[in-house]
Amino acid sequence: MAEPRHRYSTVSLTLHWGIALLVAVQVGLVTVHEATEGPMSRAMIDWHKSVGMTILVLTLGRIVWRLMNPAHPLPVDAPRWQNLLARTTHILFYVLLIALPLGGWAASSAGGRAVEWFGLFSWPALPVPLDKSLARTFIDLHGAGVKVLYVLLALHVAGALKHHFIDRDNILYRMLPILRRRP
Repeated sequence: MAEPRHRYSTVSLTLHWGIALLVAVQVGLVTVHEATEGPMSRAMIDWHKSVGMTILVLTLGRIVWRLMNPAHPLPVDAPRWQNLLARTTHILFYVLLIALPLGGWAASSAGGRAVEWFGLFSWPALPVPLDKSLARTFIDLHGAGVKVLYVLLALHVAGALKHHFIDRDNILYRMLPILRRRP
């Protein structure tokens, strides 16, 4: 199942937009968690963990798919620095979409808290010491990683919009199913 010539495959599109949607859900869950207390706050964190683990699994699946179906080539007429920035941004996305859930999982494990997946099963604790201070460190790193993710998202969206509105090429068309291909 090789990638189509002008657009990414349905699998690639589904993984890209599914993960993007789940990242947006994560922001909402944390926002509600921080604005509430008690059982509602705890429920939001439980959902946050479940969605995070889903992102981890989907990202690993996306990497496997990407290895089997390489990305479309970057524009040959773009400056080298832009193509380097695009590749670096994508690699850092993959790193963060793995590291953030692992960091949250490690924090839960160090804090002695379960990581359940939507109440269906519990993920095993990671082999980290049971230590509240270590759990706090993992949470702090998790928060810093989220800030880096926000910067990457801004770069990614800005780059996509630049291609569409300034360069007027078909780069955004490849990943956004609602657009028509430009001649």
